[in-house]
Amino acid sequence: MRLFESISVLVMVLLLMAVGDSLASHPLKDMVVTGSDDRLWKMWALRDGDIIMVGEGHTDWVSGCCFHPSGTQLVTSSGDTTVQIWDLSKGGCVLTFKGHAQAVWDCSWHSCGDFVASASKDSTSKIWDVNSERCRYTMRGHKDSVSSIEFLPFSNTVLTSSADKTLSLWDARTGLRVCTFYGHLHSCNHATFSPESNMIASCDTCGVLKLWDVRQAVPMLSVDTGPRSANQVAFDHSGCAVAVASSDGTVKVVQPGLGQLHSLQGHGETEMQSVAFHCPAERLLSGAADGTVCLWTYGASASMFSMERTA
Repeated sequence: MRLFESISVLVMVLLLMAVGDSLASHPLKDMVVTGSDDRLWKMWALRDGDIIMVGEGHTDWVSGCCFHPSGTQLVTSSGDTTVQIWDLSKGGCVLTFKGHAQAVWDCSWHSCGDFVASASKDSTSKIWDVNSERCRYTMRGHKDSVSSIEFLPFSNTVLTSSADKTLSLWDARTGLRVCTFYGHLHSCNHATFSPESNMIASCDTCGVLKLWDVRQAVPMLSVDTGPRSANQVAFDHSGCAVAVASSDGTVKVVQPGLGQLHSLQGHGETEMQSVAFHCPAERLLSGAADGTVCLWTYGASASMFSMERTA
């Protein structure tokens, strides 16, 4: 079991504006994309914090972003009700999907690269065919805003979370709901699969984190990280730890196997919006409402994450 290593702190501060609303780690390179309220997405080099690329085209805030499995393209979602596909070699938008009636909160790319999924405030989620440039299915069933969406890797299963306090699994081949997870007492903000795809982590507006058995659709563990809202969750690559972005200004790291809960201080009291583990290196990214992104390193000897730098 990996524990967390406390190391010296290196802080690098750049003058940025609101870049912490959404995060996506590049699948192959030491880079990250951030989306924000300024209607832009930006690509950053994690090594030095330099801006590599800026995407301009949405007419409202950028709520979500996800890399194509090859890392050559990016999909973004926005409050302008659209989903956009970006070609990173060209540096521009090559396709815009329109069809949602209200803001789109999140987006996800299928492992094959031919389909993207979106989740909207209009209580629906959609499967988009990138090749035919059309909506394949509209998935209806949630009774309130759909907060997040994610494809199970190398499968046709889609996971959604909703303000109706439930999670759902859907069949992307038919657009039909397979099962629903009940247990949260408050609006769900986000849900994600574990690396081995046998568990789901979800969080809600009162700071409750739940871990679910995918096959049995029942909660295995419930952890109160509140009382402030838990906005996003992420598994580390071993599946042994879960990071939670909290509105109290901290990142909570839960290690279920050890019964441990760590609280990472790095953004002051600013609301935490997003968290993501960076695959090419053992690092955790956290984005805050004040426009900063913190980079945390971890290892195998002590008991805590440590901040490497902020951007």
